[in-house]
Amino acid sequence: MLALNLSYLPTCTRFPSRRLSPFASSRAQMEVASAREVKLKAIEATPESFAPFGQVISSSPDGDEFGLHDAQLDLSRGIPRFYIMRLEDRKLKFSTITHHASVTQCLGSIGGGDWYLGVSKGSILEDETESGTPQGCKTVKKSACGHYYSPPKPDDVCVFRISGPKFLKLNKGTWHAGPLFQTKAMDFYNLELSNTNVVDHTTHNFRKDDGVIFIIED
Repeated sequence: MLALNLSYLPTCTRFPSRRLSPFASSRAQMEVASAREVKLKAIEATPESFAPFGQVISSSPDGDEFGLHDAQLDLSRGIPRFYIMRLEDRKLKFSTITHHASVTQCLGSIGGGDWYLGVSKGSILEDETESGTPQGCKTVKKSACGHYYSPPKPDDVCVFRISGPKFLKLNKGTWHAGPLFQTKAMDFYNLELSNTNVVDHTTHNFRKDDGVIFIIED
């Protein structure tokens, strides 16, 4: 196996946790109290409905050759990691959303149980001077991971329901919140890179920056 040099990849800054002062704690409580709840109706994920964000991959007959109906992956920036991810208590609401700039990601539930994913179109920019951003937003931020992006707008967020034996492939840069579900716990298979959550994890906080919390209606 070839040894890969990943030193060129920027590392997201992670700060140690610390105890909040009474003032900071009070301010956080005020943010929660003042946040506006936005209800989103879940859309069934199909190849057509999910196309702006990635692909919906369903079963195909054994022996089928590779084609456009298969997941179009980009795992070229590191070592692929395929693993089973156990999640607990992920109820149908969210206020943060994340993107990965260097990899496509695949997510699917073990057993085909229903789950939900909030998404918004990718908004990664080539540099800080790029105009005509994908979402019409003039705000440009630099991620701790090194790239530039436009923050997602609350009005551009939608939610998909994924039912049955299928999985999602997220395009590079697609903003996503979840997986979310109504049961106590679920297992998901996840395909990304071995260090995606260390060097390629950019998050936008809607509650803090936009005063919004999303509630999913099924």
